[in-house]
Amino acid sequence: MTIGQTIREARLRKGMTQEELAEKTDISIRTIQRIENGEVDPRSFTLQSIAKVLEIDYEYLVNYKLEQNGHEETSREDPVLLSMLHLSGLFILLFPPILIWLWNKDKIQNIRQHAIDVINFQLSMLIFLIPGGILAIVLIGIPIVIFLGVYSTIIIIVNTIRVLNDQPYKYPLSLRILKP
Repeated sequence: MTIGQTIREARLRKGMTQEELAEKTDISIRTIQRIENGEVDPRSFTLQSIAKVLEIDYEYLVNYKLEQNGHEETSREDPVLLSMLHLSGLFILLFPPILIWLWNKDKIQNIRQHAIDVINFQLSMLIFLIPGGILAIVLIGIPIVIFLGVYSTIIIIVNTIRVLNDQPYKYPLSLRILKP
């Protein structure tokens, strides 16, 4: 049985139509239809919404999805942990993202790519801050340092929210120091 069939059975047990499920989850009816027909693989946010409305354990759906796709439970993506990894980029030190990466490298799918992106962004901002800091001595670099601080904070927060919502993220002005 596919995850779509599991969702369909749970919906029918609740006596709900696809339209009612779509309305209660704020997911389009077409998406519900495509999930139930096995045409699309639902994202974690979609699974959370459906699980809540159908009163199914979210972990059950995630594990079912992983079994269906042939993954082990320990290799699933965890948007909360990945978002914490991105948010740790707010600290100038490289230790928080490295520690999160090392502690979870065998548990979270794609954490290596996320960690490399965060570390590359931190290193890039550090490289850009060095000339700005030197120029700050003669007051020319003060606006550069302020801009880089505000810019990096905004980019990190936006990317944290995107990862938490299972959306693609991007770090502009990031140098590729570490390769994936």
